[in-house]
Amino acid sequence: MSTLYIRHPARGEGEHALAQYALVADSGTIAQQGEGALRNMADVVASSRKVVVMLAASDVTLLQVKVPPLSSARLRAALPGLVEEQVLGDPSDLVLMPAPVSAPDGTRTVAVVQRSWLEPIVKMLLAQGAHGVSALPAQLCLPLEPGTVSGAIRGGEITLRMGQFQGLGLDMTGAEPLVALQTARSLAGDAPLTLYIPPAQLGEYQAIAAEAGPGVTLAADNWTNWVDGSHTTSLDLVPGLGAAGARAADWKRWRWPIALALLAFVVNVAGLNVEWLRMKREAEALQQSMITTFRAAYPNETVILDPAAQMRKNIATAKAAQGEVSANEFVYLAAAFGEAMRGAGREAAIGSLEFRESALNVRLKPEANDPALANQVKSALAARGLSLTETAAGVWQIRSTGAQS
Repeated sequence: MSTLYIRHPARGEGEHALAQYALVADSGTIAQQGEGALRNMADVVASSRKVVVMLAASDVTLLQVKVPPLSSARLRAALPGLVEEQVLGDPSDLVLMPAPVSAPDGTRTVAVVQRSWLEPIVKMLLAQGAHGVSALPAQLCLPLEPGTVSGAIRGGEITLRMGQFQGLGLDMTGAEPLVALQTARSLAGDAPLTLYIPPAQLGEYQAIAAEAGPGVTLAADNWTNWVDGSHTTSLDLVPGLGAAGARAADWKRWRWPIALALLAFVVNVAGLNVEWLRMKREAEALQQSMITTFRAAYPNETVILDPAAQMRKNIATAKAAQGEVSANEFVYLAAAFGEAMRGAGREAAIGSLEFRESALNVRLKPEANDPALANQVKSALAARGLSLTETAAGVWQIRSTGAQS
């Protein structure tokens, strides 16, 4: 995608004045340039990722306002009162946008433009398919050269830039080239002045440049100067329009993607429900089979809550009644542990034994806390289907793994 740069004509040139534009690729090369009415640029606007409108300098006033140290939100709210004495008319009819930083003396540049003029321009571009619109003062889109003043003369308008957020514009429609040159020279003060002139008029201006005064350098105007200069400023006026400058959501573009997403969601939900019903039926069938098996083995049992657990309990009870020791019982765990300790030659290292929740908790004597001993006993217990876990320093927990050998 590329960026569309538009140099909007001054209001003084009339509503039929043509705007110059350039379509610049991400690499910085100019893919297309020309001029035309803003309302007829739908094709080139829609093909760009972003539109940057350079508002004529004579239509944007840059005020230097002394501002207190406020947050951005509070400063925006206080601006109408701060600029009230410097503007004509009601500040609510204007777009006021402060520069992002203040000057060392505490003043801050505030760009001022007529809301009723800027808003239709932005809305027109958004209606033509612009993905995003920025509106920059043209005087801040000239090349920024410290210690010098950059300027341009086009269509009877003089545009000058004195600093990062300082510049002005003057409409001199109908003025002679020499008068325009002398005016630009006087507005620039004592600083060297570089003036960009349309290539078709450059020779005419060079012939009279000496009469304008010293320190004037003339150069051919081109889009590269303006594009590069626009990258040196961040004073965008569109956020000052609020919601009027935001692009409305085009839900028609998302109609089919949203429909496909909803369809995929419905299909997945339906699939999950079908799978859940199938697994629920399988679980019910398995539960019924277990209950049937339990009742066949224990017909006298009347209450069946968990057939698997009750079956295990009954089997353990039957084994105990026949004298068979379970691997979860204290006798089996203690005997197996005692054999493992005797095999390690450390039988006297046991401090205490405690049986709780089918596990044997062994506390060793302090002098017997040896990792090598733990590994040796663990191997011996594993052969008997038991596991050893060290729950604390010198404390072992032994329980059955259910794989008795």
